[in-house]
This record gives sequence, structure tokens and C-alpha cells, in this order.
Amino acid sequence: MESNFKMLAKTLYGFESILAKELRNLGASHVKEGVRNVSFEGDTGFMYKANLSLRTALKILKPIKTFKVFNEKQLYRELYNIDWASCFSSSQTFAFDTTMHSDVFNNSLFVSQRSKDALVDKFRDTERQRPSVNTGKPDVRINIHIYNNDCTVSLDSSGASLHQRGYRIATNIAPINEVLAAGLLLHSGWDGRTDFLDPMCGSGTFLIEAAMIACNIPANINRATFAFQNWHDFDDILYQKIITSRLNQTREFEHQIVGYDKAPSATRKAEENVENANLSEYIKVERKDFFRTEKESEAKLHLVFNPPYGERLNIDEETFYGKIGDTLKKGYPATDAWMITSNLLALKYVGLRPSRKIKTFNGKLESRLVRYEMYSGSKKAKFN
Repeated sequence: MESNFKMLAKTLYGFESILAKELRNLGASHVKEGVRNVSFEGDTGFMYKANLSLRTALKILKPIKTFKVFNEKQLYRELYNIDWASCFSSSQTFAFDTTMHSDVFNNSLFVSQRSKDALVDKFRDTERQRPSVNTGKPDVRINIHIYNNDCTVSLDSSGASLHQRGYRIATNIAPINEVLAAGLLLHSGWDGRTDFLDPMCGSGTFLIEAAMIACNIPANINRATFAFQNWHDFDDILYQKIITSRLNQTREFEHQIVGYDKAPSATRKAEENVENANLSEYIKVERKDFFRTEKESEAKLHLVFNPPYGERLNIDEETFYGKIGDTLKKGYPATDAWMITSNLLALKYVGLRPSRKIKTFNGKLESRLVRYEMYSGSKKAKFN
């Protein structure tokens, strides 16, 4: 039986605890939260399962060597001494990604270049031919992480970032990252036990991620490839077993997932993406202006949306955010409403007091995920 090895899952700021919970639920051992990452242990099958299933991971790295580094020559020597031919072949392409916080080196491109030189020289000396660099879509990605004098070399088992799920073909002007969307939904407590509404759905990312959570569908089931499929030790039979096992754990969803958008181009894009994700039976997209709507049933509703911030879409902040508050107050009783925005000043125009504020980032924009609890009748009656 194969022994476990250490891995590192990278994530977005504020999602570390959610990712750690995901990993524990999947069966990882020795789970430990870091900053924008979570370390854990598992075997090869678990590495496949993690890439396929994790909703809040951006990358799954497999460390292959750690060492102290004090100068350029030592970096080259340590990289040269790795048995690269056991990982991939000279006919494949590769690329290095370097992140660092170090007084020894001050240029990540230089570290990547010297690492590339060491790898290429090793292949030339042992295999008599060398692999080529492809920074766009390499067969194999290698991660170099230097912190002070500690260097870790890892194989990137994911390849392209895991937010690239494979279902989103059409996007609008300000699409939300799929990993961010999934993390915000999990932060909001979405579990598929009520109806769901995104009243400003754009290209439909919240809708699709909400449906996959509700039905327990693996996050990356629509993705074409992972980098580990290009490694020498890739076990396709094991991988297919993992896929079958994960699909056997999906569940039915008995409520409604609905998206509104007033722009016909947005609803078309959302419908395309929903179809690409094979979720049309669970999701309904309608062309509607949220500010002219009311809740369609008396049942509990979970509402999550990403309104314009005024960054890339011009809005009158006071009027727009005021209408959000008015619409929720007048038309959406018994609703758990969550909204992400980077326009922190505009939140005061909503006219509602949030019961929670969670700091997060949408790209480079510092944002808040805020919760408004809309009760049936008065709040006082609710608690009496």
C-alpha cells in the first residue's frame, strides 16, 4: 500500500479554514492552515481526488525537495541533483513558477531562469536531449518557493489554476472567480436545503457553484485536464476509479436555483454556461430587474449576489445601493441575503444593518461579504 506524502493546497485570503474543512471531509490527514494555503497529507489517489473535488483550492502542490539555500551556485546544484527524468520526459514541455521572500535573491525571474538551466543541463547530461520551456501551457509546472534561506521545490499537480473549472465559456464585463464564488457560498452557509437566488447573476458563476454544492458534484468534473496526467507515474485506472467514486456520491436537489439579470446578453451567457456545466435541470435564468421583483414563495430563501462596485460598471452609488436595501426590505421577507462588494463606503446607502461582515478580496480589491437577515414580519416578532 502506497504511503502518504505531504502536499500543499493554495487558496485565496480568508478561505483557509473552509479549505481545511474540505480537506478533512475528503479524508486528508495532518491538515494545517497557513496563510493562503493549507498543508496536508495523502496518497496519489487522494491527490487526484483533491484536484477533482476541492472547491476553494487554486493549486495542489507536491513537494519533491526541500533544502537551505545561501547563494546562486547552491540553488543550481540542488536543482541539478533532482532526478527530473523520473518525473517527466525530455519530449515534454515545462515551466517554473517562483514565489519568494528572501534576502538571498531579489528577482523571481532570475531564480526561475537558473532553475531552468539546472534542469536542462541535467537532462542533457543524462538523457542526451532536453525538454523545452513553454510558459503558456506547459505539460509540467514546477513551483519554487523560497522563504529566507528555505527552498521548497514542488511539482504542480493542477497545472492551470483550479478556478478554471471548464464550464464557463461566456463571461460578462466583471466575472467573479469560480473559487471565490464557491468560497463565498460556503462562507454564507449555503448547503442546498432552501431555494437559492442570485438577483444579479451575470454569467452565472454563483448559480453553477451553488448547484454543484447542493448536488455534491465535484467542482472540477468539467475540467479537461490536470497536470498530474502528464507525469510518468500517472495511474489512469486509479484516476477513473476516483471519478466514478466521486460521481456516486452526488445527491438530488429538491429546491429551486434561480438567477435574474436585466441585461439580455448576461442571461444568454449565463444560460450557455449552465448548459456547459450540465446543470440546466437545476437552474433557471430569467431576464428581470431585481429592483422590480418580489420573493415568489413564502419558503426560506438563500440569496447571494455580486452587485456592480462602480469599478468597471458606472452606477450612481447612493441610488443603486439604496434600491438594494429597499428591495430586500419590501419584497424579500424570510431571506438570508449575502452580498460581496469592494465599495465599502456604498454599504451605508443600503440602509440595513449587516449581521455579519467578512473580509475578503475580489482580485486585488479588498471587499466585504455582508449578511442581511430579512425576517417575516418585524424582527421583534421573530424573537418573541
